[in-house]
Amino acid sequence: MKKEFTQEQLTDIAKDIIASVSTKKLCFHGEMGAGKTTLIKALVKELGCSGEVSSPTFGIVNEYEKDNGELLGYHFDFYRLNNENEALDFGIEDYLHSDNWLFMEWPEKINNLIPENTTNVFLKIIDQNIREISIL
Repeated sequence: MKKEFTQEQLTDIAKDIIASVSTKKLCFHGEMGAGKTTLIKALVKELGCSGEVSSPTFGIVNEYEKDNGELLGYHFDFYRLNNENEALDFGIEDYLHSDNWLFMEWPEKINNLIPENTTNVFLKIIDQNIREISIL
């Protein structure tokens, strides 16, 4: 899937991603400001969480629950990591092998740890209002 979209189309993009992926492990690639966190917010909402969704930049990981209290998944922001050992130190392997949704920003920081069965989502800034998404 490769297409351009605007903020107004974000819900439809999130629905398309959920319907088309074969895994719950998603890596989000794109420069700062490309919309990785914004897209993850839309995905988490579509999956049944109406709570606060924000980037875990300083805490590295956020945990999200569905409105019924069931664990939905984890949102990672690896931007601040200096190396893969830091990810291993906080137990990334346990998360990577869970059956929950995993939303990973800046996965290139832990490239050698990412499981093979992961979907890659690439976001590119076209202009102030338009983004391009490619899913591999």
